Amino acid sequence: MRERLGTFSLVLHTHLPWLAHHGRWPVGEEWLYQAWAGSYLPIVRVLDRLAAEGHRDVLTLGLTPVLADQLDDPYCLAGLTAWLADWRLRAEHLAARRDESARQIATIEFQAASTALAEAATGWRHGGSPRWRELADAGVIELLGGPATHPVLPLLDPRVARIALAAGLDDARVRLGREPAGIWAPECGWRPGLEQIYAEAGVSHLVLDEATLAAAGQSTAAGHRLGDTDVVAFGRDLAVTNRIWSSRDGYPAGRDYRDFHAVDPESGFRLWRVTGQDPDKQPWSADDAAAAVERDAQDFVGAVRARLQEINARDGRPGLVVAAYDTELFGHWWHEGPAFLDRVLRLLPTAGIRVATLRTALESGLVADRADVLPAGGTWGAGKDFRLWAGESVSALVADGAAVQKRMLAVLDAELPPGAQRGRRPDLDQLVRETLLHLSGDWAFAISRDQAPDYAWRRALGHRDAVHWVADALGRGPAEALVAAREVTGLGTPFARLDARALPLGPGTS
Repeated sequence: MRERLGTFSLVLHTHLPWLAHHGRWPVGEEWLYQAWAGSYLPIVRVLDRLAAEGHRDVLTLGLTPVLADQLDDPYCLAGLTAWLADWRLRAEHLAARRDESARQIATIEFQAASTALAEAATGWRHGGSPRWRELADAGVIELLGGPATHPVLPLLDPRVARIALAAGLDDARVRLGREPAGIWAPECGWRPGLEQIYAEAGVSHLVLDEATLAAAGQSTAAGHRLGDTDVVAFGRDLAVTNRIWSSRDGYPAGRDYRDFHAVDPESGFRLWRVTGQDPDKQPWSADDAAAAVERDAQDFVGAVRARLQEINARDGRPGLVVAAYDTELFGHWWHEGPAFLDRVLRLLPTAGIRVATLRTALESGLVADRADVLPAGGTWGAGKDFRLWAGESVSALVADGAAVQKRMLAVLDAELPPGAQRGRRPDLDQLVRETLLHLSGDWAFAISRDQAPDYAWRRALGHRDAVHWVADALGRGPAEALVAAREVTGLGTPFARLDARALPLGPGTS
């Protein structure tokens, strides 16, 4: 079809907190390897196929620096290979079952594990960055950067927000061979004033939630410049996004899809489809799931088309639909998710819809006239506010975060006065790392949602204590501080090139 109704931009937010060397099961590195095998490998596989067929400008992929580091870490790469080998071994054991449906799943799992092992030994052998960079260099995807450890920036001291963003963008510059022009703002978090921090850092665009823009009278059908800057915010179109995102009636809840929550305790595999409660579960069928993928992909494309027709009728011009999701939804949580994405990305152009990255949408002028009203604060979380990251259940964590930020800034101001010419300071570097790790928004989210809260508290308190340990050691002299920093580093931490001297610490940044 030659008709072009408008533009669709798919945004995938790819993130996990720092998990390496911090436990394995039930929460820890297992989470990383499951997402890597279930989502990252299959989605890159889909993108490789589309690239080979000549597709370009397919989707925008946000990659948090803390996850990118783990996907490049030799320790994590070795852990992935061991996990994949165990996956294949478990499939061999499942094949010995008498149940025919279990044996069929065993064959599928064995083949999937074998494919993943081969990919880990070839295209991924040097880590994830070469894979993302190859796709970006070919023009298949746009990569978004972000602050180092995924902190909710509106809740940080502005100086710390600048430090987190600078550390993250510097890491992407080296790891990916480019400094991303756009970023994924953690949790789509926003408050007025951040536009200046983004502009100073060279950020050109980001994603906010529809509710945040709607409160300021702004539509998701185009991007919006924030304040008097040229930073553009694109909004998630919730009418379209929720066809997948909704936990109640989104596609992944369909009865023919593989049930994420029902796990066979002996094999560790998910053997059932989404059908009622135990013992009424029905065996998962790959053929029935494939039929559901086709049905739902057609429905999703129809919804995008209808939304763009509505925008055309209202505004008198082609508009934009942005759908943004956690990458881990596709494959890890929703087993059929990668196949769904593959089908949707092929169907959209045949429906008269241009598929484009956010960068292309920006360059194409899909930006509204500058608005007089700046959006108020908001997130994409429950309530569209900050309750998950600053509510009553995490008030102690919020207080810890404020104290840690204050301590770090005081130490850096004292140890790195303007104009000081000193060598690299591993103690200060580690102080910043531990501060940023403590401020990761994942800990508050997990506690507020009661998802492995014990692990989240342990991680948050451990990084808090590490900050104070290094800072206290500084009071006893440089040698003591260096010893403390090395002990805190332990088996490994992210951002080996982080240099406290290069961070935006001057008086003009407060």
